[in-house]
Amino acid sequence: MNELSACTSILIGKNATIDHSIIIGRNEDSKASWPKHFIVHPHGDLPAEFISKDTGVKIPLPQPSYRYSATPEWTDQAGLFEEDGINEFDVAMSATESAYSNDLVLSADPYVENGVNEEAMVTLVLPFVKSAREGVQRLGDLIAQYGTGETNGILFADNAEAWYMEIGSGHYWVAQRIPDDAYAVAGNQLAIQEIDFNDSTNFMYHPEIVQFVNQHQLNPHPDSFNFRQIFGTATPADAIYSTPRVWYGHHLFSPQAATVEHPEDQNLPFIMRPEKRLSILDAQEYLNSHFQGTIYDPLNSADQVASRRYRPISLAKTQESHLLQMNRPSANLHWLSMGVGAQSNFIPFYNGLTQTLPAYQKGSLPASLDSAYWVYKHVGVLVDHNLKIGWPLLNEVQQTVTTQALTFIHEMDQLLNTTPMEEHSSLINERNNQFAAWALEQYQKLAMRLLTDLTDDSPLNFNTDANL
Repeated sequence: MNELSACTSILIGKNATIDHSIIIGRNEDSKASWPKHFIVHPHGDLPAEFISKDTGVKIPLPQPSYRYSATPEWTDQAGLFEEDGINEFDVAMSATESAYSNDLVLSADPYVENGVNEEAMVTLVLPFVKSAREGVQRLGDLIAQYGTGETNGILFADNAEAWYMEIGSGHYWVAQRIPDDAYAVAGNQLAIQEIDFNDSTNFMYHPEIVQFVNQHQLNPHPDSFNFRQIFGTATPADAIYSTPRVWYGHHLFSPQAATVEHPEDQNLPFIMRPEKRLSILDAQEYLNSHFQGTIYDPLNSADQVASRRYRPISLAKTQESHLLQMNRPSANLHWLSMGVGAQSNFIPFYNGLTQTLPAYQKGSLPASLDSAYWVYKHVGVLVDHNLKIGWPLLNEVQQTVTTQALTFIHEMDQLLNTTPMEEHSSLINERNNQFAAWALEQYQKLAMRLLTDLTDDSPLNFNTDANL
């Protein structure tokens, strides 16, 4: 199996949010120094055939492709890994939430060496669908036909609903619609539970999945069909690595329900109801979180054992975080935070943007500070050097940028509502990139401030006589 990207995901239905928007998002966690770009593919940008540099699979593509935003890696040497975006028909997709399948399932339906893996999924699906449900079906058909070499969860949304899809073996998959009044969080473990095969409104699946499970005697509880129990894992490693992140999401959004839960509980429910309506800032807080307010916070120096027990949600290997906010009155938003979320900022980009800021299209190895990715990462590295000095300065800038982002959205929404539709694209390009450039400048200034304030913080330092 290929190296997994150890992500954390969130999905929120429209009646569970304060503004009736639908939110899906994820931290893309893989490598600590591996730049991401942010681009927009124009309508008709893709060729008639996709050839994967990861697996070699060749797949014909419909023509023409739709416009879509994406966050590819700086090099396509091992594949594109476009990961997340919104297309011109207001369909959002995030791929993938990596997970594991158990040996019984994989012995009956092994991974496919030259199939459709994470690196290809957004590219093969998002430019060709007009609804979230179509996205699930297209990816499901591709997996059934070509197979996959990984176990993954994939997020879809449009202006009506959100879906979470899970691929549990070489060819078999299911998907569940997130109820409008609910949310769900997932962390590197198959999450979907009971499948109702008579409810086509809320469930989709490989047409032969029941026959496959029955033929190979894979169901430990034959009176029901619990996808997580049949296809997934529930190991001690899962209890330490995966379930605490799910528990913390419940702790934030359903605190009363979470009082009876434990971070290592292997039976945490997938679908949850929040105890208050959630905002985009709540979703950002979750993806940026590191168990703050608990003894498990890695920044908690009082308990060195507990603070290192669980893998945090935001961590050094986060390459980018994104939240795709749908069902908005003017235009939908692709929120993007480059680098480590806890040390960066979510910047809103309107769907309809056709040209991203040049700094978001740059970044490679070694580092260069003309890249948005490296500017945000630079600040995080400096803050890590001395949290006592750096963290308060970072928090001040984060609060300023977040407040201004909300103000920008309010003003932009009003502008779009009073501007002819044919002028929207140029207006979004101009104003959105101006704001993204301003936010980037705040972090460039913060980096210089940190560099100045940390200059004297060195192990080579010594108290010296100022007169010498």
